[in-house]
Amino acid sequence: MTIAPQCVVTLHYVLVDAAGQVLDDSRARQQPLEYLHGHHNIVAGLERALDGQAKGAELTVTLMPAEAYGLRNEALKREVGRDAFPVPELSPGMRFQTPGDDGPQIVTVLEVRDDSVLIDTNHPLAGQTLRYELEVLTVREATRAELAKGHPLPPDTDHTQVEDKKLL
Repeated sequence: MTIAPQCVVTLHYVLVDAAGQVLDDSRARQQPLEYLHGHHNIVAGLERALDGQAKGAELTVTLMPAEAYGLRNEALKREVGRDAFPVPELSPGMRFQTPGDDGPQIVTVLEVRDDSVLIDTNHPLAGQTLRYELEVLTVREATRAELAKGHPLPPDTDHTQVEDKKLL
């Protein structure tokens, strides 16, 4: 079976920046990535590169910023009230996950002022050229429940119960 929309794919990856620094390694964490192909679970450029691949495929993919986490947008830097943060002590470089219009987003603290905080809501990898070293471990058809949810479900999930609840 080859990777196509509506398939659940499991893979190992190493993510490297343009300077050659390893940013993430699924093997080191002993946790492969599982995603639902065609449902925007991973960056668009990576999904395009994996389309048509099969179990056992090994490939290296270099993505320009627009194909990965986007270009940096200076308009995404802004000042917010200090009371917007759940912790009393803040320092530059701290990151928080907050709800966003398109799902959760990461907010990076740039500067802490007396009554406000300068933040950056660009993705931390925005503007970077990234290299992925990939190994496709498995490819399978997604269940109806996974398609309804838009992502793979844990292995111990009773897919029929999930589907029945959706019908209620």
